[in-house]
Amino acid sequence: MTVAVVYAMTPTSRPALIEAVAEATRRGEDLAVLHVAGSADARSDAYQKSISEEIGKVIASADGVDWKLHLRKAASDAEVNNALVGLIEDVAGSVVVVGARRRSPIGKALLGSTAQSVVLGASSPVLVVKAS
Repeated sequence: MTVAVVYAMTPTSRPALIEAVAEATRRGEDLAVLHVAGSADARSDAYQKSISEEIGKVIASADGVDWKLHLRKAASDAEVNNALVGLIEDVAGSVVVVGARRRSPIGKALLGSTAQSVVLGASSPVLVVKAS
């Protein structure tokens, strides 16, 4: 089985990644890092290297956790959420870890919430990690 984590190079993603590494270690499972990018060059080697290095810095402290980056690109927030749920289904993780931050009611209404989309759309259990 695999622990899946949603990673977006944001302040909410780092605590989620740290918790996902801990969860993978506890379970003795691999880690699937799910990333959806909005930029056109998201599939370029330089972009993939950059995000892999960023993730590698966090995961380096965990011995024995094998991980793989799953990358997709999307143009809008709705496409990002759909792509994430699709990646979650493709990976079939035993648990999905996602970061969340506090948002005002107006912010939720206007911008939506990736964490909420993952919680509602994933068929696997979801662990939501609050950013400090």
